[in-house]
This record gives sequence, C-alpha cells and structure tokens, in this order.
Amino acid sequence: MITNYIKTLQSNTVLTKTFLEELLELADDATNFEILRKTARETALSVFSNKVFIRGLIEITNYCKNDCYYCGIRKSNLNAERYRLTPEIILKCCEEGYGLGFRTFVLQGGEDFVFNDATVTEVIKAIRSKYPDCAITLSIGERPVEVYETWKTAGADRYLLRHETANTGHYSKLHPENLNLDTRKECLYNLKKLGYQVGTGFMVGSPFQTRENIIEDLLFIDELKPQMIGIGPFLPHADTPFKDYSPGSLKETLKLLAILRIRYPKVLIPSTTALSTLDSKGRNEGILSGANVVMPNLSPLDVRSKYLLYDNKIALGTEAAENIASLNKNFAEIGYEISYTRGDYSPNL
Repeated sequence: MITNYIKTLQSNTVLTKTFLEELLELADDATNFEILRKTARETALSVFSNKVFIRGLIEITNYCKNDCYYCGIRKSNLNAERYRLTPEIILKCCEEGYGLGFRTFVLQGGEDFVFNDATVTEVIKAIRSKYPDCAITLSIGERPVEVYETWKTAGADRYLLRHETANTGHYSKLHPENLNLDTRKECLYNLKKLGYQVGTGFMVGSPFQTRENIIEDLLFIDELKPQMIGIGPFLPHADTPFKDYSPGSLKETLKLLAILRIRYPKVLIPSTTALSTLDSKGRNEGILSGANVVMPNLSPLDVRSKYLLYDNKIALGTEAAENIASLNKNFAEIGYEISYTRGDYSPNL
C-alpha cells in the first residue's frame, strides 16, 4: 500500500532508486495519487497552517549569454525583445512591492554580465539599506564562489538555481557543450557553504526526460537538502529547438510536488507561474498538493511580456503583484490566505 511508502518518505530512511521507482508507479494510480496529495496538504498545513508566502518577482534582465535549448531568452533567439532594468527601476519596483506588503524580493534574470559583480552588489546594498526587514533572493545563474560570497556579505539571503536535471547525459541534451552539470552542482554546494538559503529544482516533462531521470533528480535533492525546491512543467517556446515538444504533465508535476512536501515538511515550495500557464487552476492545485509559496510579478508592466522563458506566460491577472487582493480572494476559496511575512526557511518550525 502507498501508505507504507509515505511512512518511509516521512522517516529518516535514505531513499533508494528502487523505492522511488515503486513509489512513482504506485502513485500513477488515481486513488493513490489523491492519497499522496492529501497527505502532502495535511503536512503543509501542520507546519505552515493555511498560509501561503508571497515573493515579489522582479525580472531584471532578459539578456543571457547562454543558449539553453529550452529557454525563450537564450542568446540565439533573435526575436526576443531585450531589456535591462536600471538599479533605479529595480528600487522603484521594491518600493511599490513594499507598499503592497511584500517582504521578500526576488531578483531574477538571464546570465547577463552587464549585471556584473559590482552592479549587483550595489543593488543588494541599496535594497538592504532601504528595506532592512525584507529578504533578498537572487536568481541570476552560475557565478564564481567569490562573487556569491560578495553578494552574501552585501545582504543577499537566498539564491535560486535549478539544476534542471541531475543526469549528465540528459543535461547535455538540454544545454550546449559549454554548460555542464558538474559546474551547476558545484555552484549549489558553494551557495550552501556560504550560508544562503538555497533553492534548486527541475522541469517536469522536459524533452528526453525519463522516469529514471526524475528519480535521479529526487535523489540529488535528498543529497543536497536545499531550503527551497522549485519544480514546474516544461513548456515549449516557439523560438527554441524544442518548440514542437509537448508540455509537461500537470498530474506528474502535482505528484512530484506532493512527494517533495511529504519528504521535506519545512521546505519552501512554490506553486509556479508555469503551472498556471499550463492549467487555469494549476496554481491552486499546486497549493493543494503541498506548495506554500507564490511569486507575483513586480516587474514594470512594459517588460513583463518580454521575459518569456516559454510561450503564453501569464504576467497579468492574479500573477501580477498589483492584484494582491484578487490573489487573496482566490486562495480563500480553497481555504488559504496570504502571509505577508518574510517566510524564511526554519528547521525549528
């Protein structure tokens, strides 16, 4: 029975490939799937009550030096309308977000080295000085450990860096030769050593992904023990080599969210914009599968449609920071409410 597997997830038992193979196969059954989700939901409620943490997402640049085959802002996409926010505009976004109640700002962007060590440091210092009660999260890719250390010293609290896949062969099918999985993993371990709250994750249903790849992802996460885990369905972009590939599965994503919540009761797990893009009820279904974070968009209105990692991204409606009241009403319909706290990871919860 799946309940025995759930008990193993909840224990300190080291996960094995065989165990995860059996668990994922059991969870394909509709009844077991719902048992898994119900357990995940109850787990999140027991730790966080019915609170959903909000993060203000600021997409600072859609320039990127990389050419990842799945990404709409890859450097080879000549149809992308490029932009960079100035430090002044970033601070203005923070000001607006603070007024709306946000106490975490997420600076996300492509690997754009115009946003170099010094520039990012000054932005962090400015936000930290003006909003000392807020958390600062960075999601701007692979950098040398010395740079991560500089940013941590300047006041950054968290860093998001999805590993995307923990299988070397699969990684090479999603990325050009100049990118490799070992470097990505090294960055994640460096961030942990420096004391960041670290987030990683992977795409569900990415091209060439097998169930064995997903098992490797789960085993890597169990090894890394991050404070944040972000997964979402693969969604194709028309200007990438993967434009004709099918999107990832909503059910498979919800299943994996539930497994992650049961395994890591205190970890922060977003219900992503990709889920909402895949299905109009996707964000709520993610919350009902154990997720407890959403990231409404604080970027200036005139750039939101330009930061397109995949097609048909939702940037308005309840995905927009301005509609926080609508978002709260939406959560109330499923028995949840927004928490306006920083929402730090705490092992003592």
